[in-house]
Amino acid sequence: MTTRVEISSRIVVPATPEHVWQAVVDWAGQHRWMLGTRVHGGHGLGATVVARTGIGPLGFTDTMVVSEWDPPRRCVVRHTGRVVRGAGIFEVSPSGAGAEFRWAEQLDLPLTGAIQRLGWPVVRPLAQRGMDASLRRFARLVAPTR
Repeated sequence: MTTRVEISSRIVVPATPEHVWQAVVDWAGQHRWMLGTRVHGGHGLGATVVARTGIGPLGFTDTMVVSEWDPPRRCVVRHTGRVVRGAGIFEVSPSGAGAEFRWAEQLDLPLTGAIQRLGWPVVRPLAQRGMDASLRRFARLVAPTR
């Protein structure tokens, strides 16, 4: 039995939606803003994306398949790995003089009972802080210099 949980974060970046989109789906460049992750893969519906998340030998490989591709607005990846299952959603939309980038993870936890009740409440705030910090780094990276 699995339980679906979600974490999400959003940030407004003073850049065009097209510029933000290009930075979001630059898989090889995600390590510059996504904490502890190196990514490579293809673009478009059905493309494979592979991420290595962790520090040194402590980490895991996250395999994904692009299940929705609507540039420059939305990309959904389906996590197909042994550790992470569910969906990752990247959405970009116009917002004032820039663009809003929303990142959500809808994860299927393989935990049940007491382990789930105790584990997710501990992991969730850490994952949320990491996601929020990653988006702040993203905004600094993508915002045009003045």
